Amino acid sequence: MLTELATDRQVLFVGGKGGVGKTAVASALGLSLARAGRRVLVVSTDPAHNLGHLWGRPVGDEEVELAPLLRGLEIDPARTTDAHLSAVRSTMERLMPEHLRGEVHKHLDLAREAPGTHEAAVLERIAEVVQSRHPDELVIFDTAPSGHTSRLVALPELMQAWTQGLLRRQDRSARFGAALRGLDRGRGDRAAADAVGVRRSGGDPPPDRRARRDAEIRDILDRRQARFTDLREVLQDARRSAFVIVLAAERLPVLESVELHAQLTRAGMGVGALVVNKRSPADAGELLAARHVLEERYVEQLTEELPGLPLLQVPLLPGEVLGVEGLDRLAAYLS
Repeated sequence: MLTELATDRQVLFVGGKGGVGKTAVASALGLSLARAGRRVLVVSTDPAHNLGHLWGRPVGDEEVELAPLLRGLEIDPARTTDAHLSAVRSTMERLMPEHLRGEVHKHLDLAREAPGTHEAAVLERIAEVVQSRHPDELVIFDTAPSGHTSRLVALPELMQAWTQGLLRRQDRSARFGAALRGLDRGRGDRAAADAVGVRRSGGDPPPDRRARRDAEIRDILDRRQARFTDLREVLQDARRSAFVIVLAAERLPVLESVELHAQLTRAGMGVGALVVNKRSPADAGELLAARHVLEERYVEQLTEELPGLPLLQVPLLPGEVLGVEGLDRLAAYLS
């Protein structure tokens, strides 16, 4: 079922409550698709990464090969945030007057630990991964537990709106600054035209430093806006992306999954399937049989709360799901 869901899509998100087997499902699906000839990149966005542990090899912030046609990546929120703020610092040092650089450094140092900074940096990295994917590649995001994931998928719209506000303010500032410079130098029309990128007939002299700064800020914001717009369009296009919710047949995971579905729907993202993982067998002793009956009630509750969604039940497997052998056993139940 999941292999069919992945057909022709560019991006899949695998998420749910912590400890239900999201990383294993994402990896097993990726391995199965890669063996069928599809290029796959599995990306962990969870700060508590399990991808490397699952595969029994180091996986970090640079892509590594896990199997033929299958690569893995663990987004490091701290490193991503540092890289993001370093790029901002470099740009601001180049664009701002020297006497303001101390304030810029102070502001960015405070921003490092500000609420939402890590999420915004991780979102930028997710957008970069989606934009840079190979045309034939499927990107599977192994996400953090539900609360973090729901905030993350809502961020593209928020960041897009925030960047639009910055663009409007930057436009007003550029026009106002150009008019003031014109009053000072007696060439208001030409300065205003330079600031908004309009060329007058007969040619203009090169814009001054402030106009160049305004134009570069505008260019940076335009690129950022385009990145978030593209990501939002992918997330909200059911033909290109889908979300797979993984859960256990227990009360809290079921309730959390129903809430996650509602949050994803409000964010405009479609849920493609539910995976109930580690189902207890009915014929392996009295204890597990009783557990199976209890789980059935929660599966029924799930189907009542979320009717019509494809639901896949994966049995509790003997041994741990580790390495290629364990993932192959799990993959057999995901097709």
